[in-house]
Amino acid sequence: GILMVNELQIRKNIMRIFAIALTALILAGCNTESGVGDQAAAENDTTIRIGVASFAMETCTFCPRETGITEFEHYGAPYEGDAVLQQGGGTRGFVHAARSYRDVEVIGAYAVRDPLGGSMGSWVTRQAFDHYVSEIIDRLSRIHDLDAIYLPLHGAMAVQGVARPEAELVRRIKAELGDIPIAVTMDLHANEDEELAKHADIVLIVKRFPHYDFNLMGERAARLLIRTVRGEYDPTIEVRRPNIAFATVYGGTHQGVPRDMMERARRWENKHLDVHVSVAMGFPFADVPDMGMSVFVQTNGDRKLAAQIADDMQNYIRANRASFEYDIPKLIPGIDEGLAYLQAGLKPVVLANLSDRLGDATHILNELIRRQQSNFVVATISDKAAIETIKRDKRVGDEIEIAVGGHTTELAGDPVNIHGTVAYIGSYALEGGVESDLVALGFGENNWLLLTPTRYQVTTRSILDRAGIPVESMDVFVVKSRNHFRRGFMETGLAKKAVVIDAPGHGPADIGQLPYTNLPPGTYSRFLTAKDSD
Repeated sequence: GILMVNELQIRKNIMRIFAIALTALILAGCNTESGVGDQAAAENDTTIRIGVASFAMETCTFCPRETGITEFEHYGAPYEGDAVLQQGGGTRGFVHAARSYRDVEVIGAYAVRDPLGGSMGSWVTRQAFDHYVSEIIDRLSRIHDLDAIYLPLHGAMAVQGVARPEAELVRRIKAELGDIPIAVTMDLHANEDEELAKHADIVLIVKRFPHYDFNLMGERAARLLIRTVRGEYDPTIEVRRPNIAFATVYGGTHQGVPRDMMERARRWENKHLDVHVSVAMGFPFADVPDMGMSVFVQTNGDRKLAAQIADDMQNYIRANRASFEYDIPKLIPGIDEGLAYLQAGLKPVVLANLSDRLGDATHILNELIRRQQSNFVVATISDKAAIETIKRDKRVGDEIEIAVGGHTTELAGDPVNIHGTVAYIGSYALEGGVESDLVALGFGENNWLLLTPTRYQVTTRSILDRAGIPVESMDVFVVKSRNHFRRGFMETGLAKKAVVIDAPGHGPADIGQLPYTNLPPGTYSRFLTAKDSD
């Protein structure tokens, strides 16, 4: 089994070292213009082959619908072959860096698509997990002379009966394929602990929220993995768990402690060669035993330095634990604040509903209609049934009266009756190029509502432009987002002000109201009860 695979890998590495030395001798005695050297290199195959596979999800276990194979394949079967190398999560950066080496080949193995509704899905079924892990192992095993593996994951998957899914994925791969070097990159909303470091050789986590640096982490993973295969890098990881949890809305790295924390990590990286400092802020909407913050420090064989940095980062985080969370306005105060900016001439304004995990919440829309507000757009409300009715019975330009939203749970609010005009019937592109339905309704005084079949987090104006919304005449943009919207609305100057609102929903800022059963003992949050915090 594993011992035999490891012995074969050792023999293979010895043969490659011999081949590299032999090739160098041949090249030294050959005319490089004759092509003899290239031919010798080809015959003595020294190429490093790296397989790429992905199975990623951010799971909200407090949402009502479990996530199975049907949900994962709603948008199509998993990617295989070269299509895997076109996906996100760091993959494109990894491929870009790896292909800068003449003797490295990257092979796409298998990549599971994002499930229906993304993080609106609850527990991943054990059947789905076992199925896709087996498929990943099978595809990787088909790669001839496989030297290493790259896994762009998320880090916040929650699986029925599997406490630590990402660590279990890596463990199963090595159990079948041998102790092959594996690099993992993750979202900073990962829930991970020492178990992942026991099995993965390289662990890198993005530092920015909104996430701009997935490709950068992919590039770093490629270089470290290649050096590991060549014997130039000795992956050494120290992990710390500060035992702190907070809602994702508090983790924006544009300000406050999150910004300073990530800058502290960069300073350590800048000070020492071959040091990579990663901080996961955790994902509190997954009720799992490793929920919360974690620190992963990677060095080249220097355990003492890794421990020193990991301790420093943990001490800094613990010392500032009370500063991560702060008061975020609820529904009415939040809308009041946003409209006050309008009255002061600071417009347009973004009203961001941070807690709507299912996509059909109507709280802000209902309140703006009640106040007879004009010049606003709500993007989006998820309502598949309403979209199907409109597509069947209406055309663009037709008048319409229809109830939308508020169809999942009582936390979503009441359905809203829209009396207006059908402005757009078409589609928009999800990540990966998959098209999904999109409908726009116009109503009131220059008000607009975008309908999508599932939850969609608007991060830029592109979906508004696709639907023909008069963006430049808007006073208010209502989006279902926490921090990602800043990328396309605040950093571009499109909006002047933003108010993040803690309306009712399955992803509240106040995580103390969530019914945890697997919370790590002693987890700190200002919103948790005294019994559950220290």
